[in-house]
Amino acid sequence: MPGSPVDDWDSHWDQYAESAASNPAQGLRRKTIRSMLSLGDRPARVLDIGCGQGDLIAELRAAYPAVELCGIDYSNAGIQVARRKVPGVTFVRLDLTEPGQPAPELRHWASHAVCSEVLEHVDDPRTLLQNAAAYLAPGCRLVVTVPGGPMSAFDHHIGHRTHFSVEGLQRLLTDSGFAGVRAFGAGFPFFNLYRLVVIQRGPKLVSEVAGAGTVQMSPLARATMKVFAGLFRLSLPTSRWGWQIVGVATLGDRC
Repeated sequence: MPGSPVDDWDSHWDQYAESAASNPAQGLRRKTIRSMLSLGDRPARVLDIGCGQGDLIAELRAAYPAVELCGIDYSNAGIQVARRKVPGVTFVRLDLTEPGQPAPELRHWASHAVCSEVLEHVDDPRTLLQNAAAYLAPGCRLVVTVPGGPMSAFDHHIGHRTHFSVEGLQRLLTDSGFAGVRAFGAGFPFFNLYRLVVIQRGPKLVSEVAGAGTVQMSPLARATMKVFAGLFRLSLPTSRWGWQIVGVATLGDRC
């Protein structure tokens, strides 16, 4: 999802598709998201708001083959990758920061929704959430993840506008019309340590992850990600101090 015209998300996915898929933080987020969605064996329709290249939807399809899935993203390049990765799923190229109405078949469609690592990229996350509400059925369960803690050079490079606190995310969801809001930190202490490594690497990480101008990750980036993938299994799933911020809410009457 865009925050301003300077964000080139088609180029973003061309450059960072491999590193995003391999990022151990993605595994931590997807594990948390699946836990918070509470899908079980009931029929469900899950909407991924800002689906990127479709990694979460691919995982949900494998885990819950009977669940209906749909993804929305601003990036045409991301949507094209997602369609190849998860054929048969509906993917829609859409800018949710702009006014508009869903296609009739998607209006109030979702019983569950995810918005993962999106809101930090937009100038007005409240508008995005309010526009997304038109796709959600009454009582839809929404799971949000956003980054907390300090911003790194890489975060600035990929267009982060802000990082969140638990209180900030809770306030945003409430102000956007959602009810039953709960927010918490996740991943302490090893997610925080991972983020400190990212911050310490500074601008060098941008070229390392992009493979110094190619689409391949550098050996250093691969090795670092592998180490942290193991450490994340030892992190606390919920903690006041975790820098992975998670919110859970339901669609309220004002949406």
